[in-house]
Amino acid sequence: MKNKIKMTTENMSELEQQFAYVNTIIERHRESAIRLVNGEALLTNWEIGQYISTQLQSSAWGDKVVSQLADYLKRMNPKRRGFGKRHLYNMVKFYDLYAKEEFSDLVMRLHLPENVQLPIAHFQETHLSSETIVQLPIAQIETAQITMPAVLSLIPFTSHIEIMSRCRSNEERLFYMLYAAQQHLKTEELRRCIVNQTFSSLLEKDKMLSPALLDEYPNADFILKDRAFVDFLNLPKSHNEHHLHNGLLEHMKEFIMELGKDFLFMESEYGVQVGGSTKRIDLLFYHRALQCLVAIELKATDFEPEFVGKMDMYLEALDRDVKRENENPSIGIILCPSADRSMVEYTLSRSLSPTMVAEYQRKLIPQDVMQRSLQEYCDFLQKGINK
Repeated sequence: MKNKIKMTTENMSELEQQFAYVNTIIERHRESAIRLVNGEALLTNWEIGQYISTQLQSSAWGDKVVSQLADYLKRMNPKRRGFGKRHLYNMVKFYDLYAKEEFSDLVMRLHLPENVQLPIAHFQETHLSSETIVQLPIAQIETAQITMPAVLSLIPFTSHIEIMSRCRSNEERLFYMLYAAQQHLKTEELRRCIVNQTFSSLLEKDKMLSPALLDEYPNADFILKDRAFVDFLNLPKSHNEHHLHNGLLEHMKEFIMELGKDFLFMESEYGVQVGGSTKRIDLLFYHRALQCLVAIELKATDFEPEFVGKMDMYLEALDRDVKRENENPSIGIILCPSADRSMVEYTLSRSLSPTMVAEYQRKLIPQDVMQRSLQEYCDFLQKGINK
């Protein structure tokens, strides 16, 4: 009887593997279909944007005609969505922004990796019969059609609208396209990243990282943010660590969006045994890309050197007793409202632990640093996280 049960279990295990294989086929083609649909939708918006833009620039059309076009499209198919007047102008803006040589030159200079250049159909590769195209009594557009840059197909049009509405430079716009694709951000998640200046907090070169952290994780600069915007906590001007801790637990989803979607929350006040006593880490995470535990210590006061010694103890305990053989050395993040960077540099220079100090405040990056920072981020994508 036991053998029969064992054989049945083995058969089920084998069947589950076969079923899992079928599931991977479905998911792979589903994702491919989504990419194709997204690419076609973007091409539709691009072509419409180009046509309307050309008509507006030639003074053949005005704002009233665009309104009439929106009404006409609605009459042709009342169930069709996304072609109202406001959306048509979004298509015009989409084309006008990214058809410029400045944007194409930026993409070319950055040598974007192939894994973010999704193949899409080009205008010259689309062949429509004369029966398919409505023959207008006026001359067709005589200006050369411009191919949509492939990088635009990384994200849906709703995400492009957020980027176009909120970003001020091509460098910033391109960064958020790449970041949204890498992090698989939904539109509302992307919106928060833009509002909270992920561009500046992630690409800022003046981060407070220990030499040990950079030695162990050379790409940490492009993965770990040293600033978190915590407006969702509604903290009073005078708050303590208890307020901060409880607020982050209640808004863990928002906090992870601040840190990055590769952070997986494990436990609050995680206990580690040190000698004869139990010490508790405020928040313990696991980082999928870096494949390591991440201990976060919360402080309601400005940085003090003794914070690092305590974090060193936590990381040693994690690496000795909690870390698995296939995992990398643990990382420590000290989150405080402010830090004297000279004091941090002096303190971390002697620390043997992979530690960083992060602030929960905002700071803009200088405009002239954007181009260089974006180039370095693209180089990071080209190499890959684990290389």
